[in-house]
Amino acid sequence: MHFDRKGKDDTTLLNLYKQLLYPRMIEEKMLILLRQGRIGKWFSGIGQEAIAVGSTLAMDSEEYILPMHRNLGVFTARGVSLKKLMAQWQGKLTGFTKGRDRSFHFGTQEHKIVGMISHLGPQMALADGIALADLLSAKKAATLVFTGDGATSEGDFHEAINVAAVWNLPVIFLIENNGYGLSTPVQEQYKCAHLVDRAIGYGIEGIQVDGNNILEVLDTLTEVAQRMRKNPKPVLIECLTFRMRGHEEASGIKYVPQELLQTWAQKDPVKNFEAYLFEQNILNDALVADIRSNFKKDIEQDVESAFHEPEPIADIAQELADMYYPYQQQVSSPVAQSKEIRYLDALSEGLKVAMHHYPNLVLMGQDIAGYGGAFKITEGFTAAFGTDRVRNTPICESAIVGAALGLSINGYKAVVEMQFADFVTCGFNQIVNNLAKTHYRWGEKADVVIRMPTGAGTGAGPFHSQSNEAWFTKTPGLKVVYPAFPFDAKGLLLAAIEDPNPVIYFEHKYLYRSLNGQVPEGFYTVEIGKANVLKEGNDISIITYGLGVHWALSYLDDHPELSVQLVDLCSLQPWDKETVATAVKKTGRVLLLHEDTLGSGFGAEIAAWIGEHCFTDLDAPVMRCASLDTAIPMSKTLEESFLAKSRLHEMVEKLKAY
Repeated sequence: MHFDRKGKDDTTLLNLYKQLLYPRMIEEKMLILLRQGRIGKWFSGIGQEAIAVGSTLAMDSEEYILPMHRNLGVFTARGVSLKKLMAQWQGKLTGFTKGRDRSFHFGTQEHKIVGMISHLGPQMALADGIALADLLSAKKAATLVFTGDGATSEGDFHEAINVAAVWNLPVIFLIENNGYGLSTPVQEQYKCAHLVDRAIGYGIEGIQVDGNNILEVLDTLTEVAQRMRKNPKPVLIECLTFRMRGHEEASGIKYVPQELLQTWAQKDPVKNFEAYLFEQNILNDALVADIRSNFKKDIEQDVESAFHEPEPIADIAQELADMYYPYQQQVSSPVAQSKEIRYLDALSEGLKVAMHHYPNLVLMGQDIAGYGGAFKITEGFTAAFGTDRVRNTPICESAIVGAALGLSINGYKAVVEMQFADFVTCGFNQIVNNLAKTHYRWGEKADVVIRMPTGAGTGAGPFHSQSNEAWFTKTPGLKVVYPAFPFDAKGLLLAAIEDPNPVIYFEHKYLYRSLNGQVPEGFYTVEIGKANVLKEGNDISIITYGLGVHWALSYLDDHPELSVQLVDLCSLQPWDKETVATAVKKTGRVLLLHEDTLGSGFGAEIAAWIGEHCFTDLDAPVMRCASLDTAIPMSKTLEESFLAKSRLHEMVEKLKAY
C-alpha cells in the first residue's frame, strides 16, 4: 500500500494513527464483551476504519455527517465519548436514545451527526435537505452521507443523488463498497464494473479511492469538500474496502472465500499505516505500546462505567409525551376582516401567509413552481417568493419527504405537496419511520407538513381517489388533520405549519372549487385536536369529517324532522374525545360516517373508544357508515355505489329503529 504524506508533519500523521487505532481497539473490546456474553450484538467495522476516520477529519466540525452502523470512527473522530456511546449500545437511560433504539440509530446536534434507521438508503435524502438548508442560508458548507454497496440497489439511493444533482446540492455521497450486503456479494447486487460509474448517469463527478488508505481517503475528501464549499454540487465517491467480519457477529463469514479474506487482511488499514509510520521513524515499539496502553485503560474505564449507568424506567406518560416535540399550541384568533372565498383559495392564502410569516419555510412538490401545482394552489408563488423557496421536485416522493426532514434538522420548516394523496405510498417509509419516530428516538423535531389532496367524487379511479388517512392515524408521532370548510382549511394549515411536529394535512379535492366560505384575511390558527359541533340535536349523533360533513349536512337539509348532533372532527390525531363523549351522552345513538372504506377505517377506532369509555351511555350499538371494502372505481355509477353517501339514509334509519 502506497502512502503519500503530501507535506503532513509527523505530529499530524501520529494523530491520524491514534484516530485510526482508537476505534479499532474499541471494536476489539466489543468482540471480547460479546464472547463474554456482556453485550448482545455488534456490527463490526473492522477493516473499514480508514473511511470513517479519514472522511470525518476532512469535514469541518459544523458540517453534518450521516453515517451508518459500521462507522464508529465517525463518532470517535467527532469527539463523542465512549462512555456515552457504550450507554447507547447497552440501552441505558443516559444513551442518546434513552434505551429506545439500538447501536448507531441516533443523532446528535452537538456533534452534527445524524444516524441511520434500519432501512437502507433513507438517510441520503436527509443529507439533501441538510445541504439545501445550508445553500438557502448562504453557508459555505458540505454534507457527508454514507451508504453501503448493498444500499445502492435501493430506490432511495437513486432518488437522493438525482435530487442533489438537479439542485446542485453540496453533498458528498460516500459508498463503502465492502464486498457484501450481508451474505450477498456485489456481483449479485449490480452489473456495472464499478459503482462510481453511476455518477455519469446523474451528470456528476465520481471518484474511486482505496478505502483502506487513510491518507488517500483524507486527502480526497478534503479536496472535494473544499471545492464543494466554493462551488456547490454533489460528488459520488466509492471507497473500496472489505468487511472482515459478519454483517453482525452472529451471522459469521462462512460464505466468504478464505482466499478473499486473506487478500484483504494484507490490506488492513491500521496495520499498513502503522508500518508506514515505522518506516517514517514516527512510530517505534515503545510509543505504540504506550499509545495502546493508554487507550486500553481509557476504554476499560469508560466501558465499565457505562455498564453502571442507570437503566430506563418505564414511565408510560413520558413515553407517550416523547413521541412528539414539546409544544403547546397558542391559538391565534383572526384579527382581520373576512371575505368569501373557495376552499382552494383558503389553502392558497394560508400558504402565502405562512411564507411571509416564516422566512425559513420551504415549499416542495411536483409542478408547484411555475405551473402552480396540479390544482393551481401555488400559482404565482414563484413570482412572490422565488424558486429557492418554492421548489419543483423530480418525481421522487421518498427523497422529497426525506429532504424535508433534513431541512427541519438544519433549521428550516417544510411543506411537501403530494400531487395526490394516493402517491404518498412512494414516500411511506420516510413518513412512518423517519418523520414519525425521530423525536422519540433522539429528541429532534420533524417540522414538516405533508399536504394530501385526497378523496373521491370526481371519477378519478383507484389511484387518484383514495381516502388513506387511516394509514397515518395509527402511526404514533404523526398529527393528522382533515378540514371540511375554508375557514378551517386555512386555520388548520397555518396551525400545522406552526407546529414543530410532523402533520399530515388532508384536503379534499372535491371541495376545492365547489365550496365557498367566509375566511379571515391575515394570520390565524385553528386548534389542532378540537372538533366542531355543527348542529345540536337529541335523536342521534353523527360523527364525521372531511366530505362526510357535507354529506351529513345535505342529508339533514333533506330530513328536517331529524334532531341530530353533528360533529365535525377536523383533527384525527389527536382527536377530540371530550366532544365525542358529550355527543354520545346527549343522544345515546351514534353513527360514524367517513369516506374511507369500512374495514379498519378511522371510524373503527372511534367506535372502539366509545364502546370502552361510553358504553353505559349508549342506547344502541355504535354504527358505521363507510365506503365499500373495494378499490375505488372510475365509473360514476360504480363510484356512487362505492361511497358511504349511498348508504347514509339506510344506516340512519337502522340506528333510529334499534
